[in-house]
Amino acid sequence: MNKYNINIEDLKDYLGFGVAGNFANHLGEAGEADEFSVIKTEEKDAPKGLFPFYLPNDESYLGQFPICTKEINHNGIEQLQVEAEVGLICDFVYENDKLVDLKPRYFGAFNDCSNRVQDGNKLSTKKNWGMGSKGIAHEFIEIDDFTEKGILNKFHIASFIRRDGMVYEYGAVSAVNSYSYFFNQLKDWMIDKFNTQEEIGPLEGLPPLIKNMNKHKGLLIAAGATAYSDFGKHNFLEKGDEIFIYVYNAHFHSFEDIVQDMAGSDVLLSQCSKLHQIVK
Repeated sequence: MNKYNINIEDLKDYLGFGVAGNFANHLGEAGEADEFSVIKTEEKDAPKGLFPFYLPNDESYLGQFPICTKEINHNGIEQLQVEAEVGLICDFVYENDKLVDLKPRYFGAFNDCSNRVQDGNKLSTKKNWGMGSKGIAHEFIEIDDFTEKGILNKFHIASFIRRDGMVYEYGAVSAVNSYSYFFNQLKDWMIDKFNTQEEIGPLEGLPPLIKNMNKHKGLLIAAGATAYSDFGKHNFLEKGDEIFIYVYNAHFHSFEDIVQDMAGSDVLLSQCSKLHQIVK
């Protein structure tokens, strides 16, 4: 299994998009179900759509590079929540004003940190308040095969907060294959959405946002946030909180390995992408 060291400078030339509603119950727990009620999907469990969180060189707030490996910028936001996700670093083929193919190359732990104030604005306005709005592990893992046959099918997502010396589970431990859409189903759905998604409710129309795609290196996709633990539902981020997100091979590492790592034990997490951030 090959690890890939994240180069933050490289990511400044990647378009950043997230998948909305790709885990059962997440939108309801995030207080966003009403805003998304105007969006009808072809299948009951299908994600609601894609949203931008970073557009290089854009003149709006989305042109601010938000991704950091070590810190989350609290920015005085009262209702800030971790969103523990699988991040996918992808190549693409864009021809004749259409996205023709997406090629996920690496995966790892990602924090699509979000402002939960419900103000009727686009979802993207709650995703980027400048540097330190998002989190990415410093190591990703190479994708051998983006299907159920690949190693990614064995991975789980776990997230925690350490506050005042106590560790709390923040998101429900979730298997990657429990995403509503993943692997080829997610890939095909994303290609379709990039080419056809119109502006509706909290979501932007996408074709205009990707028309200069070929000027950029790739796509960073946040595949969707897990459901919350009881603590995660009722506790927003505070300055000084430590955030831990693990995307780990659950056939190789035990949950106890993850807990021991947070406690500072010398655990070799060789098949894991780990994000550790402090809220500043």
